[in-house]
Amino acid sequence: MAKIDMDSMSIEELAVLRDNANAKLLEKVASRQLELEAEMERLSQYGKPAKKALVAPAPAKPKKGEKKSEDAGARPAAEAA
Repeated sequence: MAKIDMDSMSIEELAVLRDNANAKLLEKVASRQLELEAEMERLSQYGKPAKKALVAPAPAKPKKGEKKSEDAGARPAAEAA
């Protein structure tokens, strides 16, 4: 690969170089992500399915009325045992 003398380049040339480097980097990252997803899909047949980043819903907080009714239901079961 040829070495680039950035000190001799103008601001416009450096900006174009930066844009080209960013575009190439994005292209390579996208390509690699596709490769990895395909590999995960192939490997998932041998074990547990591939985990995907899913956000689990937050557990619902019981309302005041529900909390008391649950506690009341639990007491007789404890006394019966």
